[in-house]
Amino acid sequence: MLERHIFLIGMPGSGKSSLGRKVAANLHLRYTDTDRRLAAIAGCTTTSETYERWGEEGFNNAETNLLIEMSREEPGLVSTGGGTVMNPQNREIMRSFGIIILVDRPLNQILGDIKLDDRRPMLMDKGLDEVERLYHERIDTYRESADIILDNSHGYYAGVSALEKLLRQRFRLN
Repeated sequence: MLERHIFLIGMPGSGKSSLGRKVAANLHLRYTDTDRRLAAIAGCTTTSETYERWGEEGFNNAETNLLIEMSREEPGLVSTGGGTVMNPQNREIMRSFGIIILVDRPLNQILGDIKLDDRRPMLMDKGLDEVERLYHERIDTYRESADIILDNSHGYYAGVSALEKLLRQRFRLN
């Protein structure tokens, strides 16, 4: 049982959702993907649809409200949207109620296999140049915000293993 939330942050395509979902299942932890939860709250099927419905400001406000709501819930493993940590208020909420783990993956690997689809509304119509621009804009904030940096440059299975090992050791999980 966790005493605090574990927030996964990082670039779109870094592996937050895929690693988080698998590790939470392996360790029997409560799991939340904030983008999916916001879509469900909005009655939408995709993040892009949610973003279109609420607009950028509405979406960002909803992210903050969701983090506040989650602070009152049973702690679990949380995959955040790529831009969530860019809001200082969100960083403060995450620091207050959990630890922040940066899922760090090299830009060339992200560019090599990112899917620019409706899961990533900020990137869908802009292409790989936008991914690269966002990486350079955000990477310092990601690193400064993280309590722990998880290297996710060795593939999915190595990333799952590394995150699972980290959580088992840090939180004494079986």
